[in-house]
Amino acid sequence: MLRTKPTLLVLAAGLGSRYGSLKQVDKLGPSGETITDYSIYDAIRAGFGKVVFVIRRSIEADFKEVFNKFNSKIKVEYVYQELDNIPEGTVIPVERQKPWGTGHAVLIAADHIDTPFAVINADDFYGAESFKIIAEHLTSKRESEKDTYCMVGYILENTLSENGHVSRGICETSADHILKSVVERTQIQRMEGKIVFKDSNNNWNPLNGIEITSMNFWGFPPAIFEHLKRIFKTFIEANYKNPKAEFYIPLAIDELIKEGEARVRILNTTDQWFGITYKEDKETTIQKLNNLIEQGMYPKSLWT
Repeated sequence: MLRTKPTLLVLAAGLGSRYGSLKQVDKLGPSGETITDYSIYDAIRAGFGKVVFVIRRSIEADFKEVFNKFNSKIKVEYVYQELDNIPEGTVIPVERQKPWGTGHAVLIAADHIDTPFAVINADDFYGAESFKIIAEHLTSKRESEKDTYCMVGYILENTLSENGHVSRGICETSADHILKSVVERTQIQRMEGKIVFKDSNNNWNPLNGIEITSMNFWGFPPAIFEHLKRIFKTFIEANYKNPKAEFYIPLAIDELIKEGEARVRILNTTDQWFGITYKEDKETTIQKLNNLIEQGMYPKSLWT
């Protein structure tokens, strides 16, 4: 009996304000590959059957010029994350100027996904083994849909940039690798030899660096969309007067865990994560990709 192939949802709507350009299409591999090229390559090898890209209308032409090549290799669809792409009956605050964050990006893909699916960022490198283990989890038989939820976890100190602060979902887990809670920390960086984050009161707080960290590599059942719709509506009502409030995936997952609607398994991986948050991260990323190619992990040219 053939198993249903999972879908890969790629979040690619960010405009790269800290990076300085559209990093989703930046060529970093030796044959002009983007980081997303490596993710799609790994996803195909792991058995994913479709890719859904979340983009903005303003980057559509540039994005499709680079990524339409995937159409001959895997089924590809696009959805558009815009300010007004929200559930019917939801009112947009007058001062709001940009979309609502990663949780919103997942929600708008609801009409394009009817299988278990994984979520990744377009500008993050996750590694082949990580795609393999999440695909296996998503296609395994579960007693209930709430046991389909999963997350690939990385060690915090291995995910920082030397060139500025980063946002990370800091996780609390049980002894049997079940996620208990996740809190989004939006300003994490090294400072005077220590890892710290700035809280909502602008105070710096220490982290030990070995925390399990969400790099936005999640696995979900399609049932999550109804939950997201409900939680998102409550979020907007609660943050109506805050034009910069972000509806992050960890916020929604934390809520579902508390409600007993999700049981999120942490999937351990030996893969190295890296990405490009700042322009200065580019050369380091290029070198890391070249090292993986030299180790035989990837061909010098992915698609030829």
